[in-house]
Amino acid sequence: MAAARLKKTPPLTADLVLSGGGVRFVGLVGAAVALMDAGYSLQRISGVSGGSVVGTILAAGTQGDQLSPAQAKELALSVPLRTWRDAAAPIPVLGPALGFLRDSGLYRGDVAHAWIRSELANLGVRTWGDLAYDADDLLPERRYRAVVSATDVTTGQLVQLPWDYQRVYGLDPDEQSVADAVRASMSVPFFYRPVTLTSATGRCSTLVDGGVLSNFPIYTFDRPDGRMPKWPTFGVTVVPELSGGGVDAAFGGRWPLRLFGQSRLLEDLVGTMLAGHDLTYLNQPWVSARAIKVCPTDVGVLDFGISRERLQELYDNGYAATEKFLSTWDWWSYLARYRASHYPDDAEPDDAED
Repeated sequence: MAAARLKKTPPLTADLVLSGGGVRFVGLVGAAVALMDAGYSLQRISGVSGGSVVGTILAAGTQGDQLSPAQAKELALSVPLRTWRDAAAPIPVLGPALGFLRDSGLYRGDVAHAWIRSELANLGVRTWGDLAYDADDLLPERRYRAVVSATDVTTGQLVQLPWDYQRVYGLDPDEQSVADAVRASMSVPFFYRPVTLTSATGRCSTLVDGGVLSNFPIYTFDRPDGRMPKWPTFGVTVVPELSGGGVDAAFGGRWPLRLFGQSRLLEDLVGTMLAGHDLTYLNQPWVSARAIKVCPTDVGVLDFGISRERLQELYDNGYAATEKFLSTWDWWSYLARYRASHYPDDAEPDDAED
């Protein structure tokens, strides 16, 4: 078999795909830190919603060794989450209601946006050009260290930014704000105000959470030509199985829109949008084999009042899940079982795109 002829030194290099999960993103950080502590060099990182926050900051911090594992952990545990619920007016219940009626979101998302922009700037990143990835073997539009997913409800498609800025909007990706793309990716429907993106032709698109169409796009860095990858892509998810729990299972608690009398059908629809598609995909063995599944406990996706102690628990869960995953992970066995049958006997890991 082809994989049997491959050299047996496992590559401590990987691409990383991070699921959505709201405030559960701290579990994603724990997983990423465990990979770095194990000696892995993270090359490219894809993220959705909360995963987009983690992914872009990690990509910014690791490209110049500016963010150590310990610093990444402390940053995650010190995010001022309580301030991220910024209603249209500082009035309990009525403020979020006003935002929902006026802007289709309970909260503006401006505080979160400002925090993300500031932290990225501290790491020297403002536009996607600052996250350029030096690899001639990649498609030109994919030469970036990070990519985030958002749902364009105007054109009806999942967009991966910065990859799709030119194709969909006619915009130069190098000139676009990383923080703006992250803010679009984390626009949980009806919770945060949607983001408007204007194309080069003047068309305005409404962007919401990428999880609406794919909350765990572990396939992001798979090679488009189907050839053998040169290193693994690991996925990390903090989304539990729905198991008949509808939106409560997906969000880890009572959905905030229940305050306004929305029907159970709408709740279940949102829950299925944010989790169902990718849970089905995750059940496939060749996907599950490279996925790190972090137990989110009962922390809600939108539990912005969470204590530091519970954030620490999420972080520890992510770290422990990754240690357990790595204890049985074998790159060459993965190739032999799921990849090698598609390649000639003299196949080698290719230097082209995963």
